[in-house]
Amino acid sequence: MDGVKIGLVSLGCDKNRVDSEIILSGIKAEHIIVNDPREADIIIVNTCGFIESSKQESIDTILEMAEYKSKYKCRLLVATGCLTQRYGKELIDLIPEIDILLGVNDYDKLSEAIDKCISGDKEKFYSCTYSDVNINEGNRVLTTGSHFAYIRIAEGCNNFCTYCIIPKIRGKYRSRQIESILKEATSLARSGVKELILIAQDTSIYGIDIYGKSVLHKLIKRLSLIDGIEWIRILYCYPEQITQELIDEIESNKKVCKYLDIPIQHISDNVLKAMGRKGTRQDIINNIYKLRQKIKNIVLRTSIIVGFPGETQEDFEKLKKFIKDIKFDKLGVFKYSKEEGTAAALMDCQVSEDVKESREEELMSIQQQISKNINDSKIGKTYEVIVEGKEEEWYGRSYEMTPEVDGMIYFNSNNDLKIGEIVKVKITHAFEYDLIGVECYESC
Repeated sequence: MDGVKIGLVSLGCDKNRVDSEIILSGIKAEHIIVNDPREADIIIVNTCGFIESSKQESIDTILEMAEYKSKYKCRLLVATGCLTQRYGKELIDLIPEIDILLGVNDYDKLSEAIDKCISGDKEKFYSCTYSDVNINEGNRVLTTGSHFAYIRIAEGCNNFCTYCIIPKIRGKYRSRQIESILKEATSLARSGVKELILIAQDTSIYGIDIYGKSVLHKLIKRLSLIDGIEWIRILYCYPEQITQELIDEIESNKKVCKYLDIPIQHISDNVLKAMGRKGTRQDIINNIYKLRQKIKNIVLRTSIIVGFPGETQEDFEKLKKFIKDIKFDKLGVFKYSKEEGTAAALMDCQVSEDVKESREEELMSIQQQISKNINDSKIGKTYEVIVEGKEEEWYGRSYEMTPEVDGMIYFNSNNDLKIGEIVKVKITHAFEYDLIGVECYESC
């Protein structure tokens, strides 16, 4: 049935966003995509099921969209994504308003499911298969705007950290072919994309399964040769797997942002071992010093988990001292979430929620001051800024800022700028996360 209006709500990480964009591309030829779910005949909720808070958000969103069946135009409710992959038919029993449920390896069945259900078939459509082979790739409808895009270079994960359910949801680590990634990136560049953001559960080992070794450095070198691409950003790069070839490529390649997201999760060897992490405290410290020594002005982001089972006050004190000493440019803190199906959920010495909360707050307070001091040092400096939009004033990001997580640069300009345009901005004021500046019209 042609002309059906479809709305999609995407939850969770940027890897899930890529899935959502592939889903939209697969249905846009036959149906009409709308941004407001109140206008939609069919609503798709692409869920996240990583930790307890994201599961609850996904369930709440499905329930909210279920109400649109009586309040607005919605005829069919579709649930997809990690939560559906993890819980399958349990979700249909929990939320009978769901008409179609698909797992993360079944997005190609969506059109068939819609046609079947919209034609009057009252039976719910369910397909939730597990795969260690399938990789979701293909054409996409960008939801990030026209100037930047995420590119997933691999699917799944082999790390099996004791707190993480992803390998059971997404399967083992499998890299995409370089040629496939280059084809997608070239198409994105032709559509106006200037910034590519490389993502995977672990980008540092890209290619190890199909090329016999990590070839992330080769991939970014070839991506940098694509006309129109100005910035290449690397996220989720595990520090213990960073090669000298990758460091050299980041340092020498002018298109590669001098920015790395290196999720370390903790610094106490006791906690790292219990987490199933491959590196040690000294490995992490050595790699951080190597990156900072080799790559001038590199910005390092990391993520920390507090309240992991068995984390003692001594472990936490080590973590606090490490953060104060290393002074990460960007840092996110997350409370440990006890997830069924993971080894950590069965561990003794679970930490209370009150302790998790206080430790999270303490680390974020430390990091706020570190961030403010770092940002204060930028006053008077000039940065290339990719324009994101305008409210009362223009705003955008420098190479130091990943979309949606790292803050913004707000600036004045007398020019009529375009989204995606790269301009020079001199910083005049600084806050904990955001910066204020003015566009430079001449050398400054």
